[in-house]
Amino acid sequence: MNDLVAAQRQFGTGPLSRVAAIVYRLIVVELLLLAGVLPGLVPALLLARDPSNIPLYALCAVPLGPALSAALYALAQHRPDITDLNPAADFWRGYRTNFGGTLRLWLPLLAGLTVVAVNLAYFDAAGVPTWWAVLLVLIAVAATVWGGTALVITSLFAFRTRDVARLAAHFLTRTPSTSLGVLALTVVAAGTTAYTSEAVLALAGSVLTLLLLRTSRPMTTAIEKEFVR
Repeated sequence: MNDLVAAQRQFGTGPLSRVAAIVYRLIVVELLLLAGVLPGLVPALLLARDPSNIPLYALCAVPLGPALSAALYALAQHRPDITDLNPAADFWRGYRTNFGGTLRLWLPLLAGLTVVAVNLAYFDAAGVPTWWAVLLVLIAVAATVWGGTALVITSLFAFRTRDVARLAAHFLTRTPSTSLGVLALTVVAAGTTAYTSEAVLALAGSVLTLLLLRTSRPMTTAIEKEFVR
């Protein structure tokens, strides 16, 4: 009996099982993430890449926030035991739990970035100084990094929206490795979309989400120690 229990334990937690567990979770989360963003992905693929369509692209990105939050939650629940996996249930639990809180952060962020993008797209026609464009770019970068960290916080912790916003702003400089990681992933995502398509980015969604979760670990560890009781 002891040998049987030991064999079952080794099967569930051995190196090969751990690799299989994370691969399985990534595949399931990827499929569910695609399902979550599909209402926005399909029309985004049909839109012409013209500055006049920037507000429509922003509307297409609305489903991305809750779906990405659910993916972060599901990947954070990962257990190395292949006999104890239920990523689909974790994903939908995260989707339901974080839906409202995510949209309260995601919608204002999209609206602000849309305004900046439209201003930059028609910058020459506006006839404003060059330094104004530089300022807009800096604002967009800071807002994007803040939004990425806020999304991680609201996906993994049960804080009020205003507390999430404050914590995200606090950790912009408190954990620079997290901020730089979010910025790097944003550049990768933007470059992938610009040089290929939104579909290619979507197919790598679960891997990029896992990287976002890993690069945010210094921040989430600090939050667990200092703000969670």
